[in-house]
This record gives sequence, structure tokens and C-alpha cells, in this order.
Amino acid sequence: MLTIYGEGRGFRVVWLLEELGLAYRLHPVDLLATPTDSEFLAINPAGFIPALQDGATIMVESIAILQYLLAKHGPTSLVVTPDDPAFAVYLQFLHMGEAGLAGPMNTVLVGRNFAPESERDAYVTRWAAKTFESRLGCVVRRLADQAYLVGDRFTAADISVSYALLLGLRTGNYTPGTIERAYLERTTTRPDYLRAMEACQATKAWAARSPQL
Repeated sequence: MLTIYGEGRGFRVVWLLEELGLAYRLHPVDLLATPTDSEFLAINPAGFIPALQDGATIMVESIAILQYLLAKHGPTSLVVTPDDPAFAVYLQFLHMGEAGLAGPMNTVLVGRNFAPESERDAYVTRWAAKTFESRLGCVVRRLADQAYLVGDRFTAADISVSYALLLGLRTGNYTPGTIERAYLERTTTRPDYLRAMEACQATKAWAARSPQL
């Protein structure tokens, strides 16, 4: 049985598992109480989420976990193979969802929402916001005339990027434009997304009290 530790970016993993139709167990993690969660710390002593346990295999980093699961449980239409002309675009957006979008948005979130009032317009926060906006431009241009990041085909890259855009929306640090809004309406009405939300009750509760599409 696959075990996923933690929601947050772990939602990406749960969503993928639902798309793949794989059985899993979700172990909720309260990052404020990790010293008392011996099962989680035995898996990931560094104490960050998500983590995956697959038998003797333990992995962290959500995009790496996605790639691992897709490689192990394919073939699947969620992956673009190296012989496909869209392979490079697929890989670019799969990783941009974290490296170029969710990562910078995390910095924006901490800077604007948790830093002392006098530090909330710090250079690093403004830099992170500009980084997010520049990468967002790549997404918007890609979606200007197609439904998903790889044409009319939903892939794991859409899971990666959708999560990042929703992170910005739900933290109040990003308002989707017309193109992104239509895109998120397509990705978040998928049955497997909705099943993932039911599995991830903390994410569902957070989404319900956050800005909506």
C-alpha cells in the first residue's frame, strides 16, 4: 500500500494517484506538531511534506514523487514520452509548476502574510512575486489557444501547474486572469480532482474558506 504523508504539495500526489486509480493511504501531518508524530518522523526526519512510502522506498519532493509514480505505474496518457514532439514542453511545465510558480509563491506567502509588518515589502518578496508573474506569462501564452499545457491532452504537468495557481489564489496573492480561470475550471472539475479533495479534508476546508474562482 502506498502511503502519502501530508497534504499541501502532497495534494498533487493524491490527485495523481486518483487519476491513476491506485490505492493509497493518506497520513495527515500537522507541521506544528511533528515532534509528536513518530510515524512521520521515522519516514522523513527532516519533517517536511510530502513524503511517499512505497514498501522500502521513501521519497520526498512532490514533482519527483509524481515522476516516480508515473514511471512505475505506466504507461498512462498522463505522461508524454520522449518520442513525442511535446515531450520537452511537458517536462518544462511539469517542473515549472514547482520551481517557477509554487516555490516563488511560497516566498510571497511568507513575506506578505507572516513576516513582521515592517518587512512585508522586502526586496526578496517583490522579487519572488515578479518571478511568479514571469513564469505565469509562459503558462498563459501556452494556454491562449489550447485547453491544456500539452494541447488537448491533460497530463501530470497540468496537475503540477494547477496546484501552483491554486496556491496563489487560495493565499490571496494571485488573481487568475480569464485564461487561467477557464483552465482551472477545466482541471478542478475533473472527477479525480474532486475525489482527491474528498480525501484531503484539510485542503478541502482551506479551499472553502479561501478566495474562489
